[in-house]
Amino acid sequence: MKRLFDIFLSSIGLIGSFPLWLLFSLAIRLEDRGPVFYKQERVGKNGKIFKAIKFRSMIPDAERNMGPVQAVENDPRITKVGKILRATAMDELPQLWNIFKGDMSFVGPRALRPKEKEVHGNPDRTKIEDIPSYKERLAVRPGLTGMAQVYLSSDALRSKKFTYDLFYIKNQSFLLDLKLIFLSFWITFRGKWESRQRKI
Repeated sequence: MKRLFDIFLSSIGLIGSFPLWLLFSLAIRLEDRGPVFYKQERVGKNGKIFKAIKFRSMIPDAERNMGPVQAVENDPRITKVGKILRATAMDELPQLWNIFKGDMSFVGPRALRPKEKEVHGNPDRTKIEDIPSYKERLAVRPGLTGMAQVYLSSDALRSKKFTYDLFYIKNQSFLLDLKLIFLSFWITFRGKWESRQRKI
């Protein structure tokens, strides 16, 4: 049922959001003439690596010197258009295609990057694979939204986010998914996805 719902909703989303794709593509190109889309390797169900598609929200070659590090507050790598896209989560709109293909689901743990590093503490040494509960998260498809994304700030510690992810995995249901999707739309409407405070 979850997979059928993902296919149905992503199909509607891809068709209905087409005008936004044109608008965002134009805005990104006009700002710095860089590429519109950005593909990232992400870790999916059972550790399978897939390519997630996003609207580019950072300067070209943003990770040349830093590697795969999560964005932080007032990150200088984020473009002007990117700030708007990230606040509303519109940069992740192309991931509707990943959901349609089956790489992702609408609701689940966030799809993390291979060899990503923790922003807090010592980012040079803390790999996400070393954080407890990392492997348990791989039992389900990663989601466009989820418990941790909705209820925690974007720069919360990974260990805390993983706790929320495990709670979702153990208690997932269709009604819980609907609730998280509804709350996600509410956060998008208010432009609170990048908030370091409560989002809801």
